[in-house]
Amino acid sequence: MKSSFPTSVLIPKVLTIAGSDSGGGAGLQADLKVITALGAYGMSVITAITAQNTLGVMRIQDVDLDVVEAQIDAVFTDIGADIVKIGMLASPEIVRTVAKALRRHGVKRIVLDPVLRATSGASLGGDDTAQAIIAELFPMATLITPNMDEASLLLGRDLKGSDDFKLAAEELLAMGPQAVLIKGGHLDSTHTQITDFLMWHTLEDGLEVTQSKAFKHNRIHTANTHGTGCSLASAIATYLADGHDLSLAVAKAISYVEAGLEAGRFLSIGEGPGPLWHMHDFYPTALLDEQSPG
Repeated sequence: MKSSFPTSVLIPKVLTIAGSDSGGGAGLQADLKVITALGAYGMSVITAITAQNTLGVMRIQDVDLDVVEAQIDAVFTDIGADIVKIGMLASPEIVRTVAKALRRHGVKRIVLDPVLRATSGASLGGDDTAQAIIAELFPMATLITPNMDEASLLLGRDLKGSDDFKLAAEELLAMGPQAVLIKGGHLDSTHTQITDFLMWHTLEDGLEVTQSKAFKHNRIHTANTHGTGCSLASAIATYLADGHDLSLAVAKAISYVEAGLEAGRFLSIGEGPGPLWHMHDFYPTALLDEQSPG
């Protein structure tokens, strides 16, 4: 009896290169949840193992450089990837190893989330790592997605608010990436509206021009925000792999994360700030509302 299934089905393939979060809310665990929820095939390269939960990061162990490189080689010599999302790279040596391997495999599309500090405040990469990311990965990046704190570290000066985003994006864009998205969620909670600012290079009539767009949305008041940055970058990468243009991919990714924050408001996972709910399309907010107190 012949199978009714097609012999070959192509779906977008997204590789995440990131640290492991033992609590499951951020890092490559969050990345893989997002990629799967949005209908793509996720693969992973572990750069560091973290012992963490909702209360914070207790320990970080870098993965050996040859093992990081071997994971990248294993993926690209067999499966390949339509796009690569990069998260936590905890040392300059890991940054250089990843960049060298991606260049060797001719990777053209990269969404880079320059994760340098955990939400809890724990350092996930110092100044040397930041400088290595700028030198090695910015020129390769399709898009970088720093939050305000990360943009401040990369620029060597503090960003006070969304009024600083345009100049900061111009300066970051001049460092080599094709596009920059500065995320405004780290403004204090007295700001009821969040602005995420996108700036990118594009070609018009053979000439390179710079465009920008501000995405304004209301803050969702919840303690469960762990992994939002990882999730947003992974969502953008997945939408890009699925054929959306940059601006639409960013808009759809922001909507996806907002829905995850809304759906995750009532989740009780751990004693500290929990994760957003990545699977909100499968387990809708209404089901969580029914289980919420009050």
